[in-house]
Amino acid sequence: MIDFTLYLVTDRKLTGSRTLEEIVEEACAAGVRAVQLRERDLDARELFDLARRIHTITAKHEAFLFINDRIDVALAVGVEGVHLRETSLPVAEARKITGPDMLLGTSIHSPESAVTAYRQGADFLVYGTIFDTHSKPDLQETAGVQSIVRVTQNIPIPVFAIGGITPDRTRMCIEAGAHGVAVISAIMQSDDVARTVNQFKEQLVIL
Repeated sequence: MIDFTLYLVTDRKLTGSRTLEEIVEEACAAGVRAVQLRERDLDARELFDLARRIHTITAKHEAFLFINDRIDVALAVGVEGVHLRETSLPVAEARKITGPDMLLGTSIHSPESAVTAYRQGADFLVYGTIFDTHSKPDLQETAGVQSIVRVTQNIPIPVFAIGGITPDRTRMCIEAGAHGVAVISAIMQSDDVARTVNQFKEQLVIL
């Protein structure tokens, strides 16, 4: 069950002088209940070791941990879910490997791919890029908030908006139909992680 609305996506290259573990600890202590470990440059052993450390933190705070793309690492560590890229294995094929209990999220970039992922059994979708973002500085075009309406209108599973998401942009994403937001830079680079998380939580309260 996807009962979280704030989805933290990691990038340890944005943490400055702090470790990724410190950022995740602060975020989960402040109320983040889902973390995607997205460290694409690590090999399998490095990712496995980092995932075990991060899972210790998320488990302590009763938060979900998703491993980006690496089903093998997710199964080895025993985390709660996997997040697939749109170019990864199809959701239906990934489900054959994970079994029925592991949560599967996937990135999508169009209404058509949203419907396909839903029909194949995805538990939730991450859609973007909504706004300009430091995570993708070479991106030529953003999707914009109104595109969320088209993506969400034909599927019943949660959709998280991603790309340049800040607390003051969160409410408009929810009003456009997003279940929640996926956040990288705004939390990873925050000087006060707990304060930033609380700002997001305030905007994610359904009125």
